[in-house]
Amino acid sequence: MVSDLPKVLHRIGGRPLLDHVLATASRLGAATRLVVYGHGGEAVKAAFADEKDVIWVEQTEQLGTGHAVAQAIPSLDAAGVVLVLYGDVPLIQPETLDPLVAEARQGRLALLTVELADPSGYGRIVRDDQGRVQRIVEEKDATPSERCLCEINTGILAVSTDKLQGWVAELDNDNAQGEYYLTDIIALAVRDDVPVEAFSVTEPAEVQGVNDRKQLAELERFYQSQQAEVLLLNGATLLDPARVDIRGAVITGKDVIIDVNVVFEGVVRLGDRVRVGPCCVLRDAIIGDDVEIFSHCRIESAEVGTGAQIGPFARLRPDARLAAGVHIGNFVEIKKTSIGPGSKVNHLTYIGDAEIGSNVNVGAGTITCNYDGANKHKTVIDDNAFIGSNSSLVAPVRIGKGATVGAGSSVSRDVPDGSLCLTRAPRKEVANWARPVKPKKD
Repeated sequence: MVSDLPKVLHRIGGRPLLDHVLATASRLGAATRLVVYGHGGEAVKAAFADEKDVIWVEQTEQLGTGHAVAQAIPSLDAAGVVLVLYGDVPLIQPETLDPLVAEARQGRLALLTVELADPSGYGRIVRDDQGRVQRIVEEKDATPSERCLCEINTGILAVSTDKLQGWVAELDNDNAQGEYYLTDIIALAVRDDVPVEAFSVTEPAEVQGVNDRKQLAELERFYQSQQAEVLLLNGATLLDPARVDIRGAVITGKDVIIDVNVVFEGVVRLGDRVRVGPCCVLRDAIIGDDVEIFSHCRIESAEVGTGAQIGPFARLRPDARLAAGVHIGNFVEIKKTSIGPGSKVNHLTYIGDAEIGSNVNVGAGTITCNYDGANKHKTVIDDNAFIGSNSSLVAPVRIGKGATVGAGSSVSRDVPDGSLCLTRAPRKEVANWARPVKPKKD
């Protein structure tokens, strides 16, 4: 990966590779999730500190997959079934794995295979004349005829713990790589007359591992195509499905339209008839019905009411709550503020730590001066107030109902209901004023 970051912490869909695998195990109903780790393992454990039910087992020497599984066996339920997954194979789906677990519960060994047009580098599945799996041969140990086989081993298998324990104890490293191959247990199962059931996955990307940035990018695109397909099937219109990124979950209502280069993070809910313009980022947001979000907006941990209009080039920071019909215009930033129905903040404005009533108009260039260098303070603007352009509201301050703040004012005291507040300096004109000029050079 050419990276200081452990491979399984690189991300697809905004989540570490290992997180995808652990989530799949949970969806399968795993009683125990056990991670065997080696290089960089402490960083991996720290990244998953909130996963309290994961058992971590260190593999101090990297001696192959069979050796890795051997480290885990003492922590496994002897009466249970083991499903072996890989932290760098993130997109395997529970429905693909269900049949393997079911076969293992019946006393069989189940493995997952895939047919590749170019199987170079992978272990091949060797079958007998009746098509029964006999063994797996790694490419370095394969004969020329075996290398012509296109069915390859994914490494994913399921088997009872007691059988696995016995076979792993028999593994040796007499092979070209000097490693203990977990795949050698297939031949041991055949020897012991344990049925081996092979299931072939239809989508190779499900079992694709990540070994470099190119493969990471390829799986990211596949993952995003899957997410886009879900949105399309749920009734959303994507103007270009290849140019939408989902790094979390998106719940859409009816007749939603999403333009190009939109990024969704966390959990985003879009109501009916929402339109999202190009190049927007929405994270952990709730968007009401009939909202239009124009291009290049960022909305994070915010809630937008029915019929609101946002942007272009607007930013809603955490705890921004907009009621129905609110207009937020270009180059406006809203933070930790509630804005009442029908109010407008349309141009070049910062509003933070504020409470704005209904039908308020905030003019261009207005800011709430909410931070004194140590503490944040609140600004309250009551219903039907009008804030003139280029005004500074120095919190804590209240602008009363129906009050007007004249353009260019700096307001540091409360403004009573219905009154006009002006704090401009008196105009001064100097007649026949001579503009300074640079002295002439000799």
